Amino acid sequence: MKDLPKIINSKAKVRFQDSDPFNHLNNGKYIDYMMNAREDQIEEHYGLNLFDLARNQGIGWVVATNQISYIHSANTMEELYMDSQLIGFSQKHLDVEVRMWNKKRTQLKAFLWARFVHVNIRNQQVSAHPEDLMDLFKSVVLPTEQTNFEDRNKFWRANAIQNGPVLV
Repeated sequence: MKDLPKIINSKAKVRFQDSDPFNHLNNGKYIDYMMNAREDQIEEHYGLNLFDLARNQGIGWVVATNQISYIHSANTMEELYMDSQLIGFSQKHLDVEVRMWNKKRTQLKAFLWARFVHVNIRNQQVSAHPEDLMDLFKSVVLPTEQTNFEDRNKFWRANAIQNGPVLV
């Protein structure tokens, strides 16, 4: 397997219809933006199209849990830089961190931890990942130094603003 990036990224823009009366991204939309970014990133960088996997192989993932920390507001029409990484996995689940930054990657807006459970869509049962996906996960996993959300939140709150782009 060729060397694949462990941290993958994309860009987004805060849309007017997703903003609250204060011109901030609505809290519920942060998760939508982050999940959409991750889906786009894994297709672009790893060649995984979730729709094709569901349609052709009958497999997919459902969100089992998520935790989000809102650190700085994302404002209407602001350009965002989104990055993500696989921080852990097993035969039946994936743990992912997604980060939302300002365009220059000097201010962290929010970060998300999500656990996805692998399912067989045809029988609607939790199932083991196929071997080719396990090989992919082994090649791209990048655990964080902090092993629980609370410690990671403390880390990001202490490092949310930087003079230059943050290298995770």
